[in-house]
Amino acid sequence: MTQETVFLTGATGFVGRHVLDALLERGYHVRALVRDGAPRTPSADCEPVRGDLAAPGALVPFLRGSRFVVHTAAVYSFAPRDRRLLQTINVQGTTGLLEAARIAGVERAVVTSSSAAVGPARGGRPADEDDWAESRHGATTYHASKLLQERAALAARIPVTTVLPTAPIGRGDGRPTPTGRMVVDVIRGRMPAFLGGGMNVVDVTDVARAHVLALERGRPRERYIAGGIDLTLAELFQLIARAAGRRAPRLRIPFSVAFAIAAVDQARSRFSGGEPAVPLEGVRMGGRQMFASSAKAVRELGYQPGPIEPAIDDAVRWYREHGYAA
Repeated sequence: MTQETVFLTGATGFVGRHVLDALLERGYHVRALVRDGAPRTPSADCEPVRGDLAAPGALVPFLRGSRFVVHTAAVYSFAPRDRRLLQTINVQGTTGLLEAARIAGVERAVVTSSSAAVGPARGGRPADEDDWAESRHGATTYHASKLLQERAALAARIPVTTVLPTAPIGRGDGRPTPTGRMVVDVIRGRMPAFLGGGMNVVDVTDVARAHVLALERGRPRERYIAGGIDLTLAELFQLIARAAGRRAPRLRIPFSVAFAIAAVDQARSRFSGGEPAVPLEGVRMGGRQMFASSAKAVRELGYQPGPIEPAIDDAVRWYREHGYAA
C-alpha cells in the first residue's frame, strides 16, 4: 500500500472512474481533475481539483506534489461539429498536460490510448504493440485523434507509458460507447443485423487494473495493449443476447450497405450539428477483424484478464437498473 499522490484526469468517464477505483484500492491518494462546469465529483475518497485540458498551463499548481499522472481523459465524439475539439483536447491537451507535469516535477505518466492506434489484425495474426494504425484523417476523427495523442505522449519530455484498451465493457458506461450501445440495442430488441468483422472485448475492471500495473511496472516509452478476448461480432451478440434474455440478431449486413447508410447519416449529422446514429468510424471498424494481443502486458506487467461473460452480465444489469432498457 502507498500514500503517493496520483493526478488523474477523466475520473468521471467510463474507464477513468474504474481507474480511480483501482488506484484508491491500491492505496494511492488521488487528485482528480474535474472539468470546469462539470456537475459532479468522481468520488468522496479523492481530492477533486477544477481545471480544463484546454488550458493545461493553469494545472501546474495542482500537479505540484503529485508523483504520477494517469491521463484517461479525452473528448469522445463522432459528431462533425467536434472535430476541432478532438484536436484541442485529445492531442494538444495531452501535450500540454504532460509538459505541465514536467514543469511541476511529476516523475512519470501513464496515458490511455486505444487499440485503434494499432489497427486491425494483419496476415492472420492479432495486432500488437509493434503495429501502428494508418490514418488519412488528421485529427478530424476520434480514433485518428487517439493515434496522434499517443504519438504526442510518447514524444513528451517526461517518461510516459501508454495503455491501449480494446473495447471495454461493464458497469457505468453511461454515454454509452459503441460497445455499450450494442448492449443497449440488444436489450431493447433494436439490433436487427451485424457486420462481418470482429473485435477484442475486455472487462473494464481489467482495463483499470492494467493502468495501475503500467504505473508500477511499465517501462517508459512502451505501449501495452489491455485486452480480453477476440470475438466475431456474431459471437459477441450471442453473448449479449444470452445475458439479456433476448434473441441475437441473425442477419449479416453487407459492408457496402452499412457504409452507405452511415455516409447518409454522417451528412445528416453535419447538417443538423448532432451526433450520427451510425458513425462511419464504427462501420469501418465493424467490417474489420479488430483483434489484438495482450501478450506483452501479460509478460511484462503481470496482466491477467478474466472472462468477458461477467462483464457483459454487469453491463446488462447496470443498464436495466439505470433505465436504459425502455
